[in-house]
Amino acid sequence: MPRIAIIGAGSGMFSLSLVKDICLTPGLRGSTVAFMDLDAQRLEAAFQLCSRYAREAGADLRLERTTDRIEALTGADFVINTALAESHEHWREGWSLAMERGYRFGGSFHVVHDEAFWINFYQLRLIESVLEDMLATCPDALYVLVSNPVMAGVTYLTRKYPRARVVGLCHGFRRVYHLTDALGLEREHVTYEIPGINHFVWLTQLRYRGENAFPRIDRWIETQAREWWERCPLSDYLGPKAVDLYQRFGVFPIGDTSTPGGGAWGYWYHTDAEVERRWREDPVDWFDRYFAHAQDTVDRIRAAVADPSLSLTATFGSEPSGETMIPLIDAMVTDTPRVLIVNVPNTGEFVPGIPRDFAVEIPALVSARGIQGIQTGGLPQPLLSHALRDRVAPVETELVAYARGDYESLLQLVLMDPFTRSEAQARDLIDAIFRLPYHEELKAHYRPRTQVPAGRA
Repeated sequence: MPRIAIIGAGSGMFSLSLVKDICLTPGLRGSTVAFMDLDAQRLEAAFQLCSRYAREAGADLRLERTTDRIEALTGADFVINTALAESHEHWREGWSLAMERGYRFGGSFHVVHDEAFWINFYQLRLIESVLEDMLATCPDALYVLVSNPVMAGVTYLTRKYPRARVVGLCHGFRRVYHLTDALGLEREHVTYEIPGINHFVWLTQLRYRGENAFPRIDRWIETQAREWWERCPLSDYLGPKAVDLYQRFGVFPIGDTSTPGGGAWGYWYHTDAEVERRWREDPVDWFDRYFAHAQDTVDRIRAAVADPSLSLTATFGSEPSGETMIPLIDAMVTDTPRVLIVNVPNTGEFVPGIPRDFAVEIPALVSARGIQGIQTGGLPQPLLSHALRDRVAPVETELVAYARGDYESLLQLVLMDPFTRSEAQARDLIDAIFRLPYHEELKAHYRPRTQVPAGRA
């Protein structure tokens, strides 16, 4: 049976979701799950929580924990990276500096978002170091990247390490059911196609019992949307902004395509506070709720670990999490073919118009044969143009800046943000980030061009 290593396993709820899913998967009985995290205290809490849950569920699992990455990776068949190299506070402090200089949510991934350039530097370094350790210890293992930046990470790794087995996963596509539930459709009779690139995916086909279901969306907008907006939270997946994007482009934004979790695209809904109020958008409130939920989860885990009499199956449930990691592993281990949504290079032009060596988010047939991408109808031309300008071009610039360690290329990345009004503004933001005391490595990495070795500029 497989050995599954979880890097960043101190995220207790994420690890518990994986263990729950394994407990519910007969084909993975007897598996070994190696928990690895540098934070020994959080690691122990997650390990104890998951061990108790597995015992309650009567699961045949072998659970291990270690702070040594090589120990966790040795003999692994699957490696799931959920690690966050920087704290939420470092996100927020950087955002504050950006907002003081005129930047807002809705601009680019790389400034006011959780894939900001000062976060992605550490994340790219981390995910690459994990893969290098894998190539030395378990070269045939599948690297499952679920921590951001999924799009940039998969693109970077598959270009630089073409022999490595890498896939990115994101659960955002499942928000299609947020829409179909609102329409009153039974999930088992829904089929769909949601192509694009990570955090920029669009519902291009929706069928219910074999019939085109887009007219149902139109009727819902006409008859029920306003009532929905009166009771839904701000920045909702079915809010006025999402509906307006659908009416502009003819396809529906899914998951974090238009919400703060995916960068709050497009910027024109976020040009000032009054515009945001008009569209019922409030990214700051959205992230405050996100951080509050994260803290509540930590508190629940601590309370559960501290109370040995508590039933974990009753407290945390025994239903599938909806995450894709374990269904993907089960499909490969037991050779049970499944169509799953994955992030892989666009080698087969699965999304026409996106570069072939750039990561796309598409359906794929997963089995013991591997992960085989499925051709999609792609995006409407206007959205493809937006994808290339607002997503592909900045990521390409970021990867050049990261690979070269070049300040001027990093400057070009910040200049791409639609809220940049001058080069002086962009330089001021970068230098303010560099002055933060915990970013010495970041500053040292992005050197002025005069310091970049010849041939690399």
